[in-house]
Amino acid sequence: MSGIRLCVVWLLGLVSLQAQVLKEFEKKVTEFTLPNGLHFILAERHEAPVVSFHTYVNAGSVDDPSGRTGIAHMFEHMAFKGTDTIGTTNRPEEKKALEAIEAVYDRLEAEENKGPRADHAKVEALEEQLKMAIEHAQSYVIPNEYPRIIEENGGAGLNAETNYDSTEYFYSLPSNRIELWFLLESQRFLHPVFREFYKERDVVEEENRMRVESSPQGKLLEDFVATAFEAHPYRNPPGGWPSDVASLRIADAKAFFDKYYVPANITMAIVGDVNPVEARRLAERYFGPLPKRPLPPLLHTVEPPQPGAKTAVVNSPSQPLLILGYKRPDQYDKDDPVFDVISELLSSGRTGLMYQDLVRDKKLALAAETGDTFPDGRYPNLFIFFLAPALGHTVEENQKALDDLLDHFKAEKVDAPSLARVKTKARAAVIRRLDNNAGLAALLAANYAAYGDWRKLFTSLDDLDKVTADDVQRVARQYFVTPSLTLSYTVQPRPGAASVSAAGGQQ
Repeated sequence: MSGIRLCVVWLLGLVSLQAQVLKEFEKKVTEFTLPNGLHFILAERHEAPVVSFHTYVNAGSVDDPSGRTGIAHMFEHMAFKGTDTIGTTNRPEEKKALEAIEAVYDRLEAEENKGPRADHAKVEALEEQLKMAIEHAQSYVIPNEYPRIIEENGGAGLNAETNYDSTEYFYSLPSNRIELWFLLESQRFLHPVFREFYKERDVVEEENRMRVESSPQGKLLEDFVATAFEAHPYRNPPGGWPSDVASLRIADAKAFFDKYYVPANITMAIVGDVNPVEARRLAERYFGPLPKRPLPPLLHTVEPPQPGAKTAVVNSPSQPLLILGYKRPDQYDKDDPVFDVISELLSSGRTGLMYQDLVRDKKLALAAETGDTFPDGRYPNLFIFFLAPALGHTVEENQKALDDLLDHFKAEKVDAPSLARVKTKARAAVIRRLDNNAGLAALLAANYAAYGDWRKLFTSLDDLDKVTADDVQRVARQYFVTPSLTLSYTVQPRPGAASVSAAGGQQ
């Protein structure tokens, strides 16, 4: 039995030995920080000749500047467009062509900024020039060369995601191609090239249309979050507001990169068939040249206290959907593990109290789920409930049934067997990711970035074990209260009526 699998067995069956498990696991881990501040975590697993890589940038959509929402997501797209040597047939000429695009765009914006006094004929002429300049720059592009190199060398799982608090890049390679990762990953941060920016901006706009405008659930979630948060940038969608995205420029992406993609704000985890000594040598060679820069400033916007319950209503021809959210503290709060346990008690498949009551017994809902940290955890956030009413039942019936369930949940302490069961399930969810190179790399990087120590991955299991029935009841009573509630639901539109939402006004 391998060392990591032995860890899994111990974690599942012998919780009291978790300190010993961590001690054994530490023997497999090497970590170091380069002089520029870039931190690496390496976990050796030599069972197969494969290595998984995970780059965690401690910046996401919450860091998008006002009026430039979506720029974190846009840069994520740009990071796959290559470098000054990958993705181009002629870099010097391409560079000139990209500069020409920006020159035309500057003149176009200057004219448009005149508002009612703008010369419409001049605007149309500049728009045509801009289109031609973009087409000219495109003639130097080798489409998808960066990902193609990875795939041709056995890469798997190549992807990235922009979250509210982070942007993450990840894939796996055969272990004899490990130097290729160091080369490619370092080059896209050393020499980013913002080619195909406006083409990709169109792609992002289309993604937003598909995920939000064409999705009842997506639109409901967007309006729900925008209603729940009055001031904090959690209210802004990761994909950006459409009007912001439509005006994003290359200069915005460069400014975001320069501010947030600093070495000390990035964590890189490597898990698999890796030699720590060789990996450190490669890290120093390829990532050492990244210039040391100061960390970005902290976000100072604080969500003001919520004065009372809020509601957002979204017209949609789909089946009714209902989301409720209660304000809760950030992931660093002492009660964070209690929310995890509460979520498991209420919504853990067929054993969850919500499923048993609302779906199985009362047949009011087709689906009943919770989210204990939404939309992300670095700042105070929400504990949410999602309900899909069954045919013939209303959101009002579902809300009433959920309120009754929560009243009962707060009135009576959870029994010991149920508490033990959900703790085991919560541990198992973490452990399943430990047994996978890519999942482990993601966990190591995320825990280091959030808490300054990857060992939080293990100590968080200890924190779960310490949660008591009294803790569950206390937290439920403290946070599941009407003044901190945000409620959002869909309604069938009246014939001929415009779509209206409480969060966003007329659509």
